[in-house]
Amino acid sequence: MPKGSRGSDEAAARDEEVVSRFVEQFAAQLVEAGMPRMPARIFAALLASDSGALTSAELGERLQVSPAAVSGAVRYLTQQHMVSREREPGSRRDLFRVHSNQWYEALANRDGILKRWESALNDGVASLGADTPAGRRMAETLAFFEFVQLELDAMLERWRVHRESLFGE
Repeated sequence: MPKGSRGSDEAAARDEEVVSRFVEQFAAQLVEAGMPRMPARIFAALLASDSGALTSAELGERLQVSPAAVSGAVRYLTQQHMVSREREPGSRRDLFRVHSNQWYEALANRDGILKRWESALNDGVASLGADTPAGRRMAETLAFFEFVQLELDAMLERWRVHRESLFGE
């Protein structure tokens, strides 16, 4: 899409009511999976836009929400590595973008969290004693997260190869 027409042709090409229904239905699925409601709506709206990028004002208009609601939701999504904040070229307005590989990024960035949990669980096993019921439970939880970490790394590598074969990116 040429610069300057980031989303201008979208309304002409689609029934906005159908798009809005999709956004709300997909957001409801994300909420059911544990995501807060407003970030889910913002994420679904970005995902449903051809450009994958909208300003705060555009998000507010599409979802009929306040700038404060957009701000808090985008902060959450940025912290979760699901969207990025960019400066709109030639403007002082922020542009919020969802990338084609956002799920990969979100999962890949869980690495630090898993490592911190593993460290805390190691401390827990040492503190509680490996031979106590609580220590064994902690050790099993630790083993699970270590397993998940290994599998996640291998799975993400397989995805990179598969994505390349599908999309050439």
